[in-house]
Amino acid sequence: MNIRTLRADEIECRVQQVKANGCSLLLYKDARCDMRILDEVFGVLGWEREHQVIDGNLYCTIRVWDEQHSRWVSKQDVGTESMTEKQKGQASDSFKRACFNLGIGRELYSAPFIWIKLNAAEVKQEGSKFKLNFGVDFHVKEISYSENREIKNLVITDKEGNIRYKLGSGSYKANDSNRTHDLNVENKWSNGAEGNTNKKLTDKQISRLYAIANSKGFNKDAVKKHVFKKFTKDVVNMTKEEYDEMCEGYERLQATS
Repeated sequence: MNIRTLRADEIECRVQQVKANGCSLLLYKDARCDMRILDEVFGVLGWEREHQVIDGNLYCTIRVWDEQHSRWVSKQDVGTESMTEKQKGQASDSFKRACFNLGIGRELYSAPFIWIKLNAAEVKQEGSKFKLNFGVDFHVKEISYSENREIKNLVITDKEGNIRYKLGSGSYKANDSNRTHDLNVENKWSNGAEGNTNKKLTDKQISRLYAIANSKGFNKDAVKKHVFKKFTKDVVNMTKEEYDEMCEGYERLQATS
């Protein structure tokens, strides 16, 4: 079976964090996209979906018909609660995660850290928090992938069609086959941690980071790539501040899953 990569029009942008001078974005797919690709690859009658509660958590199992070997193949994953509708959110999230396991949209795990610079008319402050003004949103205009199904080109525009992010310009720079985070740009996640002389992370701390990331659908390899893109270093060489930043970043994904 050959599951294709996602087209630009199938990928949506979700705001992860807003600050006074900009916001970070996540790339995601919705359940309707998953269903369309399942129909496309396996046919309307070639796949099925089942939900079950295990230890109080809602799991989704997707079964697809393997024509070559004449058998059903199953993939399963658990969902997290939505901020609005608990049961519906878990059902949708577990379905999307199971589809990731099947390979639909897995290339999104290779997404870079996306930072959009905002102007004064696009952001507002409410108390100590910043929010986007009504009507401000962003869209994936172009995307392409390497032979390893990793994102190599990405263009994001606003609703007027203005380019607001382009992979390889400003936020990121090319380094052989990898895209690494430019430590000199103002949107880096590191919070003045370059001069920090804290001891190396313990095995327990690293295991905790992997566990948090895994609960959001990211494996160890994905975590290593994210750390390198943000801090241009390996996981074990992060400072305590950088480690806390990574843990907090993955934990926040629950609110946007």
